[in-house]
Amino acid sequence: MARRLRSVELDFAESAPVRLVFTARVSAGPGAVYRALAEEVSEMPAWFSSVAAARPLDGGAGREIRLRGGVFFRETIMAKVPGERYAYRIDETNTPGMGALLEDWRLTPAGSGTTVRWTMASDGPALFRLAMRAAGPGIGQSFKGAMRKLDRRLTGSPTT
Repeated sequence: MARRLRSVELDFAESAPVRLVFTARVSAGPGAVYRALAEEVSEMPAWFSSVAAARPLDGGAGREIRLRGGVFFRETIMAKVPGERYAYRIDETNTPGMGALLEDWRLTPAGSGTTVRWTMASDGPALFRLAMRAAGPGIGQSFKGAMRKLDRRLTGSPTT
């Protein structure tokens, strides 16, 4: 059963009790990466293997994400800056213990490619915060795999 989370703003990405930050460099340019993140939402399962289904909501103002294993998120888009930033707040989820979650994707040109920085900012009771920190390495590996797949999808070349 889904439940509402605490509403947070963009600054939560810098102030959250738990911040997991991952970076990768891809060969594709920032515009192509941004389109994959923000505009081709329903294609996300093709390159992010932990995502089972994704669909835009409310004319692109929100998203619904289902992860493998049954986790569900209903999100509100908080920032859309083409080629630079895509951020969203989770408003509803079935994840136990989660109190707030905001994800912030930052794209920076790196030669002809892009440096992708993904921040997961979260809060909840002490046990949830501990679990999120412990999950960090696995989430990081999932992110790196997703970036490799996305890069192959966009350019046909592996990440560096």
